[in-house]
Amino acid sequence: QLVQKQVDVNYFQTEPYLDAYNRDRKTDLVKVIGVHIEPFGAYSRRFKTLDEVPTGADVVIPNDPSNNSRALILLHKAGLITLKDPTNALATQRDIIANPKQLKFRELDSAMLPRVLDQVDLALINTNYALDAGLNPTEDALAIESRDSPYVNFLVARPDNKDDARVQQLAKALTSPDVKAFIAEKYKGAVLPAF
Repeated sequence: QLVQKQVDVNYFQTEPYLDAYNRDRKTDLVKVIGVHIEPFGAYSRRFKTLDEVPTGADVVIPNDPSNNSRALILLHKAGLITLKDPTNALATQRDIIANPKQLKFRELDSAMLPRVLDQVDLALINTNYALDAGLNPTEDALAIESRDSPYVNFLVARPDNKDDARVQQLAKALTSPDVKAFIAEKYKGAVLPAF
């Protein structure tokens, strides 16, 4: 809709997602400003720590390229797998060079991940879906991204309207002290301001 000028901006994309979208669809959408981070987490109903996750564990991760990589990078940082290049925002399972626990990965639609949490050993879930499922990322996640996550949610526009006064006014409003205070109060660390 944004590309087709049905809307002026959107606000849900991380930079890796935007880069993949632009590449795959031959578009040129641009970032206006980063607003918040929804730290990605690893969740389990069966285990209390990542150390308890057994050899051959059933692990579900998102099937879209950006969040798929994000899940693998979190598992790399947590020490469960080793990626060839953990800075590659589009890493895939083919980039795993060590998997000492022989984790068995399945890819599902992100929205499905909380629904299968009781049926798997470990699920890597976006914070928005975790919150919708009643999970508290700051308490329930066995591993969670830090504030330095590159997966900031951006306000996104087209090159022809990114400098429009209305877009810039919205960008300013979304990064105001009031919004920062609202994020802190409402989400208690489950969502972090990126400004």
